[in-house]
Amino acid sequence: MALQQIVEQTVTGFGYDLVEIERSAGGLLRVTIDLPWDPQAGERFINVEDCEKVTRQLQYALEVEGIEYKRLEVSSPGIDRPLRHEQDFERFAGQVVDITLKAPLGAAAGGQVAANRKKFRGTLERVSAADGTPGWQIVWSDEPPAKPGQKVSKKRAPVPLQALGFTLDELREARLAPIVNFKGRGDANPAAAGD
Repeated sequence: MALQQIVEQTVTGFGYDLVEIERSAGGLLRVTIDLPWDPQAGERFINVEDCEKVTRQLQYALEVEGIEYKRLEVSSPGIDRPLRHEQDFERFAGQVVDITLKAPLGAAAGGQVAANRKKFRGTLERVSAADGTPGWQIVWSDEPPAKPGQKVSKKRAPVPLQALGFTLDELREARLAPIVNFKGRGDANPAAAGD
């Protein structure tokens, strides 16, 4: 059996989602797991006991199948969780994400964005194209955030919001933006908190 298949069977057998598998040159096998998304249940998080349970079972399964590795690490996706599948985008719509395109925009942005830009951070939104096909867009502003204690003139015109529509095929990578708020969870959308 292939490594991907063994790990996926073990992880899903315990009722978790497999986020990613990484193998490093030093023999490290890193497996990232998450709880399945249930819109009615709200956000739930992986804990140490979940990782221990999967680690013990994976060690056994990998030994039985003769898969070589030096160290096994099972962890949660963390605050910069990768977004890979349509379901991930559905789950985190409205959140601030970082995306990297496979190819730069070129002249498509009408000169408002640098032609060679591939990386963007903004709010992920679901949109429908003119022909009715569903798609995604990221909305951002290039205005730098105000520093703590800095007065912002009310006379100054706000920097306009920009939007970029994309398909999942155009992405090299997409992740939740690692935004840390030391004041507690509060609002689920950190972008709206500054408004």
